[in-house]
Amino acid sequence: MSAMKTRDSKQEKGSLWIFGYGSLVWKPGFRFRKSKVGHIKGYKRRFWHGDDFHRGDKEKVTFGHTLTDILQFFSEFLKSFLVFFLNQPGRVVTLVADDEACTWGVAYEVSESQIEETLQYLNIREVVLGGYTTEMVEFIPKENNQDTLLALVYIATSDNPIYLGPASDKEIAAQISICRGNTGHNTEYLQRLVEFMRLYCPDVEDEHLFSIEAAVMNIFRDCGRQAL
Repeated sequence: MSAMKTRDSKQEKGSLWIFGYGSLVWKPGFRFRKSKVGHIKGYKRRFWHGDDFHRGDKEKVTFGHTLTDILQFFSEFLKSFLVFFLNQPGRVVTLVADDEACTWGVAYEVSESQIEETLQYLNIREVVLGGYTTEMVEFIPKENNQDTLLALVYIATSDNPIYLGPASDKEIAAQISICRGNTGHNTEYLQRLVEFMRLYCPDVEDEHLFSIEAAVMNIFRDCGRQAL
């Protein structure tokens, strides 16, 4: 625990703080009293978790080649054909313990009267459909001279059946570029997270996130050239 002053996760009249670092930064989906941009220490954000509902499907593509190899041979039209018949889990972010790292996102304060309803909603969205579990973390607001807060966070670990684990930037980008789920295309998830970081945390260099963004852009540029 940091030497900085820390409050309990339940604030004014029993309110609860919830930290989001993925889709919660742009689409919390619940009512909140206020929000703060900031970060937590000891975790790095990685596209290592699978999503077979919101941004992907339940089946995996099983080829002898990597997705990167496959995409080199398919034009945009044929790639769409591949996605239609051979869906697979999308790639979404989780947190991985790393003492030297920090992860930026948004903390939301939920009033006492809304806590039960909010946790029920997030249990379906993040636990039942997403496979995440909960932890308590210390949240450090971006604004100066503010107390740190204890916040609830949702994390997917390697013992989850849909956890995908590490892969190269190109392989992660290839998977993101062809996946779609009930909420939308996997690339939209990536782009919204990139937009949040550039808008609210412009001085933060998230190498993992921006490298995957660049790799996805390269895939679509290559597909465009092949279609010409």
